Order: sequence, then C-alpha cells, then structure tokens
Amino acid sequence: MKLENKTVLITGASSGIGRSVAEQLAAKGNRVVVTARRQALLDALAEQINSAGGECLAIASDALNEGDAQRVVDETVAAFGQIDAALMNIGDGPSFNMAEETPAAIKGNMALNYDTMVNYLVPLIQQMKKQQHGLITHTNSLAGFLGLPQQGPYSAAKAAGRILMDTCRVELAPYNIKFTSVYPGFVATERVAEDGIPAPMEISEARAAQYIIYAMEKEKMDYLFPAVMRWLIHLARILPKPVVNALTKRMMADEY
Repeated sequence: MKLENKTVLITGASSGIGRSVAEQLAAKGNRVVVTARRQALLDALAEQINSAGGECLAIASDALNEGDAQRVVDETVAAFGQIDAALMNIGDGPSFNMAEETPAAIKGNMALNYDTMVNYLVPLIQQMKKQQHGLITHTNSLAGFLGLPQQGPYSAAKAAGRILMDTCRVELAPYNIKFTSVYPGFVATERVAEDGIPAPMEISEARAAQYIIYAMEKEKMDYLFPAVMRWLIHLARILPKPVVNALTKRMMADEY
C-alpha cells in the first residue's frame, strides 16, 4: 500500500511515536485522523498539520472504553467515507518487579496494552470487511518476544497482541484485510525519559516513525527494528532458554 492520498487513523497520536507518524503521513498527502485522551495536544497537532496544507481530524477518546473506540471509527468514516489504514499505537511499559507487584497493577498493564488494542481492532475489522480492503498495524514491542527483566507484565501483554494479530492475518485474508505488527526496540519518547529502565541502542521518535511507515507501505507481517535488535531477537528465539536468560541478565545489568 502506497501511503499517499489515503485515510489513516492513528491512535495514541497526541505525542511520541504516534504524533510523529501522523506528521510524516500528513506530509505525504494523506488524510490523518488522530485520537488520544488529551484534546488540547490533539488540537495543536491538527492545527499544525492543517496550517501546513495537510488534512487532519482530531477526536479525543479513551481507548479503554469500547464505546469511544467505536465512535472514533464511526466519525472517521462519516468524515472521509472509509479507513484505508490504521495504526493502533497505545501502550505503556513502566518498571515492574514481580517480587513485589499486585494483581491489580499487572492486570491494569494488560488492559492498557491489550484491551486498548482489542477495542479498536474489532470495529476496524468490521469497517474494513464492508470496504473489502484495509491495513491494520499494531505497535507491538521487542519485549513481546522475551520476558524482559522489569518488563514482565508489559512483555506478556505484547505477546498476547502478537498472537492475536497472527490469527487475524489468516482469518481476515478473504476480506483483503492486511495486518502488520511492528516491534520497536527502545525509543526516546518523553514518556520513558526518566523511567529508570535500561535502553540499549535507543532511537528517536522520528526514526521510529520512519520504520513504521516503511513497514506499513511494504505490508510487512512482522517488522522488528532497528536491525541490530532484530537480529538479537532472532538469535534469542533459537538459543536455549538458559543461555538467553543469562545473556539478557548480563545485557540489562551492563546498562545500569
């Protein structure tokens, strides 16, 4: 899919990677619909894009609310007729210590990373079935392949999202709906600036957005980036688990 003159819905777009993707796609001549909870930031983004000659619609919503997600999809279709592509870009991975965590904290992180995806995934599928085409992209994480230290609940939620997208890819193929999962390594967003979690080979928000747009246009099923982290993950998936655990512990320790 060449992302030019398309209607693209982006969740989690008020800041960070989502905002950068919106800016870059708008510059390519796409109609972008941005949604997140913070209306003021969304309005500022829409004004920035529209004043530069682009086309942006801002809709505030809470992705934890099923009704809000459906409303955003409905309003996007009402404004532009269809949704050619969507980027589900909501999640958070604070530091966790499984020796101390509560069930509520763990399940809350699952909801933030998995439920928010499902709430948008279902109405997007229904709309794209009507259209008989579309591309749905999910911002996952390299943590979805490994149970990283300090990231257990986040890793588990991202792994669940990865498996669900694999199922959708097969089941929705008859409707010409494509699914792309992107797996960033560490990205220097404002949210993680002071989270205390080691961030080896960290890249900028703008660079992460470039990787994601590339994966969307190439309709990659799974796209891990940057390249060094991609090969480390591939290696980790074939090495014996005791070796992976030892290497992971050593890598994370070296970052402190």
